[in-house]
Amino acid sequence: MELSENAVSVPIAGNTYVTGGKGDAFVSTEGIVRWTGEEAVLSSWFKVSHAGDLLLFLKAKAIDGVSELSVSCNGQTFSVQVKEEEETIISVGKVTLNEAGYVRVDMKGIKKEGHQFPSISELLIDGEAAQKPLYYVHDFETYWALRGPSVHMNYALPDTDVEYFYNEVFVPEGEDVVGSYFMVNGFGEGYCGIQVNSETERRILFSVWSPYETDNPSEIPENQRIQLLAKGDNVFAGEFGSEGSGGQSYLVFPWKAGETYRFLTRVCPDEKGNTQYYTWFFAPETEEWKLIAGFLRPQTNTWYTRAHSFLENFIPEQGYYFRSVCFKNQWARTSKGEWQELIEGTFTYDATAKSQVRMDYAGGVNGDSFFLKNGGFFNENTDLNSIFTRPIRNNLPKIEIDKLP
Repeated sequence: MELSENAVSVPIAGNTYVTGGKGDAFVSTEGIVRWTGEEAVLSSWFKVSHAGDLLLFLKAKAIDGVSELSVSCNGQTFSVQVKEEEETIISVGKVTLNEAGYVRVDMKGIKKEGHQFPSISELLIDGEAAQKPLYYVHDFETYWALRGPSVHMNYALPDTDVEYFYNEVFVPEGEDVVGSYFMVNGFGEGYCGIQVNSETERRILFSVWSPYETDNPSEIPENQRIQLLAKGDNVFAGEFGSEGSGGQSYLVFPWKAGETYRFLTRVCPDEKGNTQYYTWFFAPETEEWKLIAGFLRPQTNTWYTRAHSFLENFIPEQGYYFRSVCFKNQWARTSKGEWQELIEGTFTYDATAKSQVRMDYAGGVNGDSFFLKNGGFFNENTDLNSIFTRPIRNNLPKIEIDKLP
């Protein structure tokens, strides 16, 4: 089996995850560079647009003597031997795809002469199923590609001054994957929502960006720093950087998948050229509204704008997991104290999806809720700027605004 001139190189970097035996292998920007354990499974994904025969090849070199690998794809497993110390293209085998869509290739070490399995830099594909268009990570920063696409639902606000935005979030059981941020109440200058930070820690997060644009909070001039006005019990408050900078607060809280949580965020000018931001969180476990924090953003004069939610993965190594979230019962309260139900949402996504290096993204309406999905290399995707309308529920939130902590 030989490569044709139409063969396509799918880089290992950006397209491959360690999906088993995670301490036994490492994927860098150069490909698989450290692979010591037989428990490791390295999985690559790419999306084809055609059914038919798919020919598989590896570009690899022996690191520590001869190695034997198993390569699995579409229900077939092939044995591959890597023995050359210079990078060599090695034939793996042929599979027949009955339909277009994402293809997964798993690589596992069987035996080795030395301490390390081979280094692999490319997966090469050929044949009828490898005709363009193909979708995989290339000419794109691997960090963002591995995280997977971020997806957003943008809610249509009434054409008046909005002071409060209310939203509810529901994460299905099993989809609360480590590294997930289910952002509930986004606004023009920040956001708040629930995160899975580790196997043992979950957070309610609320952040406001500084008007001074920098990724380093220490560079922010004193007169443009976010000021803490208040914070709830056991809430941490400080600064954040790397993706813009500003004020951050979070409450470590063991929220659960399968439960519905409620958020209320207030944005209000202080009539002195600044704006105040507050977020409250209601958990069914406590049955009370908790203050997360209040911030003041200087040199800002605005009401609530750009009401939105998003779903993202913030740990690159977790980008192959599927996750989804539902947002329901959105309401806006105007500066005059009038509540209005919000039923229209517009779906958008980030540069990772726009570049078409990842195609596993979707959003829309499910029953009476908006939903977002990403990761996991599913085949459906939703067009950018698709507009959705959820049913009217007339379920006005029962909140005594004047009695909020």
